Amino acid sequence: MFTDQIGELAHLHARDTTMVNVSLSRYADLAALRERMGWQVPFYSTVGNDFATDCRTGDGFGLSVFLRDGDRVFRTYFTSNRGVEAVGSVWSILDRTPLGRQETWEDTPAGRPQTAPYQWWRLHDEY
Repeated sequence: MFTDQIGELAHLHARDTTMVNVSLSRYADLAALRERMGWQVPFYSTVGNDFATDCRTGDGFGLSVFLRDGDRVFRTYFTSNRGVEAVGSVWSILDRTPLGRQETWEDTPAGRPQTAPYQWWRLHDEY
């Protein structure tokens, strides 16, 4: 149900943010479900690797946010179970990332885009 309510990914991509789903299920099963549902969000499987263990999600459900700095990757946010239920809109997802919405009211690292609130929003086919 979480994936079913995720909106157009172009809005996240406009802020240099990517979203993917990672699951304990086999990739073939995930790909079939993604196709059936018409979801844009890419899926990856943890079958055969330690990603779920490394993220301490085990058999549960969690939301992790990662920041890549060159070859280094940092997990900057994590919540699980009911904490994930509050996430879903473009804004609630961006607000959990290290770079946020990249609007003028936020502290944004030098060299990153920063615009006034409401100014960067477009219809997804206009980015």
